[in-house]
Amino acid sequence: MGLVGDGLERAVQQAFTRPIPKSAGAQMRYLVKQLKGTRAVADMLGISQRTVERYVKDQIRRPRADLAQRLEAAVRERWQPRIRAQARAQAATSTGLVVDTRARFGFTAAPGTTDDARVRHLTIALAPQHAARLFDAHDAGASEQQLRDIAAEGLGEMYFRDSGRRAHGLEVQFTDVEHLEFDL
Repeated sequence: MGLVGDGLERAVQQAFTRPIPKSAGAQMRYLVKQLKGTRAVADMLGISQRTVERYVKDQIRRPRADLAQRLEAAVRERWQPRIRAQARAQAATSTGLVVDTRARFGFTAAPGTTDDARVRHLTIALAPQHAARLFDAHDAGASEQQLRDIAAEGLGEMYFRDSGRRAHGLEVQFTDVEHLEFDL
């Protein structure tokens, strides 16, 4: 994915109430249950069906590093879908998102203002409507640049325009992102 998409996923994963299964066998059993068969898991992970069966029976305990990474990512992606949906709904309707970023911010404003871009470190609470737009775009498969544009619009609204109380018509550019983290 990208910086914004991965950040949104990590934020939602903070809402998990139970840790994901630790052992490879438990992770395989979870995936087999979710995908309703060993063939689907084997196709998804790029391994043989017999290998999946061996993990399920704990005949193989330690996967290769690349397989362990793919396995954990697949489990994490499917873990606690209702908790994930509740966290997204709450952020999109009532609590919003907290964004911690270090990036270059510039803006286009009225003539005579200083619009030079500079690196800023911001920790801003985005309103629920901006969180909803981010989650909706992420679910719709928006590109990384589109997600950054939505985040820039939200940051511009909350930080530069102060929720519409000042700097009307200010357009914010959000570039050279060094760090970006979301929190629910």
